Amino acid sequence: MAEVDDELGVVRLGDEAPDFEAETTHGRIRFHEWLGGSWAILFSHPRDFTPVCTTELGEVARLRPEFERRGVRVIGLSVDDVDSHRRWEADIADVAGAPMWFPMIADPDRHVSTLYGMIHPKELDSATVRSVFVIDPDRRVRLMITYPASVGRSFPEILRVLDALQRTARYPVSTPANWSPGERLILAPSVPTDQARAVVGSDATELRPYLRLVDDPGVATSEAQ
Repeated sequence: MAEVDDELGVVRLGDEAPDFEAETTHGRIRFHEWLGGSWAILFSHPRDFTPVCTTELGEVARLRPEFERRGVRVIGLSVDDVDSHRRWEADIADVAGAPMWFPMIADPDRHVSTLYGMIHPKELDSATVRSVFVIDPDRRVRLMITYPASVGRSFPEILRVLDALQRTARYPVSTPANWSPGERLILAPSVPTDQARAVVGSDATELRPYLRLVDDPGVATSEAQ
């Protein structure tokens, strides 16, 4: 059962992503079945035919190769119905120059929005705020970001965080400030310095006994593929 605060309708980091059934532009889904064993992003939009969200969905459409390369499934949500979504998708494809390849959830009764704590009455009345949830293959929520209506989402940052989450899920490392793929990572305290090469594929540079840097093992993995 999903670990959600029933009183507040809040999903927290580490919780199981709540399951639900919903109509989408790709047909009816049960969310956990749709997730399968993949990384996924669920992101919400206040309403259809909104200007900022049109540019955001268009950017996701253009970034299809980046999400596919990372093995990440993408699904959007708006409180409008499927017919409205499909009309909006035509606008998005025309503006972005790329077809909409991922499903959009219809949530006219706000069931999913409420389940995920996307309704913030002080911000957007009854419409969803612009939230991003990154979900791992174990269906755990690994990242949550909420944007105000006036600020467009940074998809380079979302891709960067996906890379960071996938590195730290696979290897005993964490990312330093401003990390980008290919840069050095922090070796976990649980790994002795003299075992770094065996565990992550490179020797560790000790800046402090508690701060040791190793090469990005994800680069070697990508080159080998």
